[in-house]
Order: sequence, then C-alpha cells, then structure tokens
Amino acid sequence: MTERSAVQASAPLPTPPLELAEPYRRALVVANPIAGRGLGETVGRDVAAGLSKLGIATELYLTRARGDARARLRGQREPVDLVVSVGGDGSLREVLDGLMDPATPIAMVPLGTANVLALDLGLERNVDRALEIIAGRRLQRLDVARVNGHLSFLVTGVGFDGAVVREVERARTGPISKWSYSRAIVRALRGYRAPRLKVELDGEELDGRFGLVLIANIIHYGGSLKLSRHRRLDDGRFEAYLFPSADPRHLIALALRGFVSELPGGSCTMHPCSRAKVVSDDGPVPYQVDGDFRGETPVEFEVLRRQHRILIP
Repeated sequence: MTERSAVQASAPLPTPPLELAEPYRRALVVANPIAGRGLGETVGRDVAAGLSKLGIATELYLTRARGDARARLRGQREPVDLVVSVGGDGSLREVLDGLMDPATPIAMVPLGTANVLALDLGLERNVDRALEIIAGRRLQRLDVARVNGHLSFLVTGVGFDGAVVREVERARTGPISKWSYSRAIVRALRGYRAPRLKVELDGEELDGRFGLVLIANIIHYGGSLKLSRHRRLDDGRFEAYLFPSADPRHLIALALRGFVSELPGGSCTMHPCSRAKVVSDDGPVPYQVDGDFRGETPVEFEVLRRQHRILIP
C-alpha cells in the first residue's frame, strides 16, 4: 500500500478561456411540473415563451415520472442547439445522462430542494435572469463520472450520508424537503456504527481505513456544508474527501467545520482523482450518488472523457 499525499489547501487554479455557445435556432425545455412546490410547469411555460420571443423555435416537455427526461432526450430525433432544465439536481442529472451530444449547451432554472450546482454557479430561481444568461451564451465545461453504472456530476458518498439518503427514500411519499433530510439524519444516527472502508485512488491503495468517503465535484454539499472552493468543474478530476473516523461525535465536529469554514480540515483530507474504488472490511456499506440511494459497497468511480457545457452568468 502507498500513502497518497493529501491536499489541505491550495492556490486557485487559473481561469480557462471564455467559451461562447453558437447562436440558438431550436431549443428544448424539459420541466418537472412538481418542482418548486408545483411551479415547474408554469416556469417551464414562461421559459418557453421567453425563448420564442427571442426567435428560437422552442418545444416544452413536461416530465411525469423518474426517467422521463432521460428517455425524452435519448429519443430526440431533431437536433437542438439548447436544452433548458427546469427543476432540481435530479432533473439536471437526467438531462446530462440523456443528452447524446455533450457539446449541446444546457441552461438551468433551479427549482429543487438543494440546487447544488446552481449554488456553485450563482444561478437564480428567476425566469428573466435565466433568459439573460441564455442570451449571453457564456459556457462552463462540466466533468461527469460513472459510479457503478450511474452518472454523477455532484457527489458520491459512501458511509453515513449513504445511510441518510437510504432513510429519506424509505420514508418518501412525495417531494423531498430539507425536513426530510433532518428526520432521516436522526433515524440514521440511531445505533450507527462507522464502517472500515478501504480506498483505492487512481490505482493506488491508500494506507489505513476510513469511516466516510465523499467523492465530489462541488462546493456546496447538501446546499449548506462547504467543500473546497478551489475545486475545478472541468479539470478531469473529482476530489475525494476521506474521513478516518466517522462515529457520531466526529461527524458532528466535521459538519460544524464544513458549515463554518470548509473541508478539508481537521482529520479530513482531500485527494484529487479520476478513478476510485471503495470496499468495506466489515460488511456492505450504503452509498448515494447525487442524492439518490444506489445500493451498497463495493463502489467503483471513474470520471468520463466527455464534458458537458453549462450556461453561466
């Protein structure tokens, strides 16, 4: 086994050259009608109307169930120059997973519970502002990864947060709120025993065992806990955050650090990587991908070569 050097702090990476989208001719607006406490359909129609006023031929598609957005984009016959995702992080992930050409610009109107990527990019829940951003055509490239066959663009968590998301989905009867997560945290803490996770990054097995592993490409984890602000969305790597101890006392201390300042810090270390493998020494451990419970260890993670284009202010 080898000891991989950890990153505690680093200078910001250089800003890449500005990339602009080509002028749009055809657009597809994909809206989750129940997002934003039922505002998704109205907002989707407003966005479609605004794009039409800009002279862009626009189609509005309203999803009805999980997987609809992905299936709609996989079945797209006529090419489009723009896709607008109206909804939360789950809606955006389906758009990313279904879009056949990753160079197609994607705009967002964030209406979900956390809207993690929108927070990172400074996007607002405002139709007029979204239309201004679309008209500006300014692009940010976005890395995505595969985790046991599932697409990830936010964060994969192995350990306690996987247990929390599992509890959220067990109790789910409708749209998820922040209270859903609060109650799930309380249930997950009851009798929780931290696992012993073995971690391999870019083909190197790390010394020691870990109680919690996060592999992220974001800053605002869960919408409030802050990870490293020095991450880059388009450098071909995610950041692996490793927690040697993850009993409830240590989890609370690390969460407070993430709320007040940022991680890594304390016992948490950060290791940029493009591939990862996480297995458990003592039985299956739950994991989540971008807020969805996906099963139990082992977990295999790999950044894909394709990069998507997100419209930004």
